[in-house]
Amino acid sequence: MTERDRALAIIWFAYAVAIAAGAVTLWLVPGEPLWRALVADVVATIVIWLFSRAYRNSSFYDAYWSVIPPLLGFYWWWAAGAPSDPRAGIVLALVCFWAVRLTYNWAHHWTGLQHEDWRYPMVRERHPRMALFTDFFGIHLFPTIQVFLGCLPLYAAVSFGGPLNWLDAVAIVVTLGAILIEMIADIQLRGFLKTAQPGEVIRTGLWGWSRHPNYFGEISFWVGLMLFGLAAYPEGWWWLILGAIAMTVMFATVSIPMMEKRSLERRPAYAEVMRDIPMLVPRPPRR
Repeated sequence: MTERDRALAIIWFAYAVAIAAGAVTLWLVPGEPLWRALVADVVATIVIWLFSRAYRNSSFYDAYWSVIPPLLGFYWWWAAGAPSDPRAGIVLALVCFWAVRLTYNWAHHWTGLQHEDWRYPMVRERHPRMALFTDFFGIHLFPTIQVFLGCLPLYAAVSFGGPLNWLDAVAIVVTLGAILIEMIADIQLRGFLKTAQPGEVIRTGLWGWSRHPNYFGEISFWVGLMLFGLAAYPEGWWWLILGAIAMTVMFATVSIPMMEKRSLERRPAYAEVMRDIPMLVPRPPRR
């Protein structure tokens, strides 16, 4: 077993402990499935945070983004009596496809316990005296709440029965399309990095249409889930749209600006890319 394999084994052990703690919480906490799932999600996040602190590496949390949504979906589906309507089956299949692909992509690129996402030290170093506070709330709990909000439409889609309608068809196209966009963008970036020269910037494929096609795909995925929720429970629109809005705001105001600043610092040619290629929503490249 290589050092990387041992590191991955530690990561998966941490997730097994976190999921077990969440399952015990579901069993102990009374109330509605939505509330119980939120408490269990927070408890599991605390477990991952404790592992992050023990190993001094907050990238223990990285895969949590993609591991938890399918578990939430299947729990809510089971709590609703395991309905056999097609919407529940379709949305659960798409969420599983998204989760497996995204988790695999993370595991493929993760090099071991010596690697930590470059953004995490930046977050902690802004207020060194409050590093423990910002690490828990900013790097762990805040994304957990965001993903939970994004999963509210998943709760509606698997809990409220009813026939499929035209909005389900739109949701299928958007959600599946989003996953494929993310997948293609990651494959193209992986291929580019194999031969890229220092300072070179990718401008081919989807990356010639958008500077961040992977982020566009991720936002579109949560929009697709929102459409599934609206198709199942339109009267709950006011809380079903919260997750997609939160995801869009986070990527547009935090993730993308941080990535663009870093790209400009490391690759001067990125300024030309910013001039020629749109930031997020794809369009054909200028000739």
